[in-house]
Amino acid sequence: MDISALTNVSSDYVAKQYEASKLTPFAEENKDFSSVLGAAMNMINETNDYQNAAESARIQFALGESTSTHDLAVAQEKAGIALSYTVAVRDKVLDAYKEIMNMSI
Repeated sequence: MDISALTNVSSDYVAKQYEASKLTPFAEENKDFSSVLGAAMNMINETNDYQNAAESARIQFALGESTSTHDLAVAQEKAGIALSYTVAVRDKVLDAYKEIMNMSI
């Protein structure tokens, strides 16, 4: 893994990036339903890709094609975190749907 690109990262750099991110508020972005739905579908596809990569790394390790336990652990952790995040977002969407359905008109 090449980390040479990280040599210029300092707390000043991080602070500047944080300040730059605050200049574009979330409310000004175009967030219609189709873009939110598209982002959710991309998240599901990305989670599926991570799950497939973890399964592939597990199979390669079991067959002896890969001896790096670090790569296996990283792939499995990425897949686990992505799945946890996706499930959390799904739960929040379902809670919002239930709340909307319980509203009286």
